[in-house]
Amino acid sequence: MSARLRGDELIARRWLAASPERVWTAFTTPAGIAAFWGGAHAVVPPGSVAVDLRPGGEFALDTRAPGGATRRLRFVYVSVAPPRELVFDEPVTGLRSTVTIRPDGDGVELTVHQRGLPPELRTTRAANGLASILEALTIHLRNGEADDPA
Repeated sequence: MSARLRGDELIARRWLAASPERVWTAFTTPAGIAAFWGGAHAVVPPGSVAVDLRPGGEFALDTRAPGGATRRLRFVYVSVAPPRELVFDEPVTGLRSTVTIRPDGDGVELTVHQRGLPPELRTTRAANGLASILEALTIHLRNGEADDPA
């Protein structure tokens, strides 16, 4: 699976062997976000994740690189439509992400569409980073780890 760059947009699609509700939980709970958000390039300490799941609410997390550098990320929910669509903005960069979860057979078709990529993120590295995050999500869902119901 890869992510495709198109101008200032990055689009990734993946079929996941999970229910829409399970994928939704992974994207909207602290334990779920901590389990996959760092992909292969960072760790997200579970205690660093805060979620206020409502339009205008925020979610925030720390990413810790292998060398120990930590970066705080903060996002603002624009739209919350469980369990099928989640839209959020990153205020610092203006990046808007839309996560779409569509039932498909015994699983779901997941699409992550990022718009308004700043020039420094219009790179193969950024595309590979998103692909890595979705691979970590796939592993998390496959392993059947419990998500925080909060």
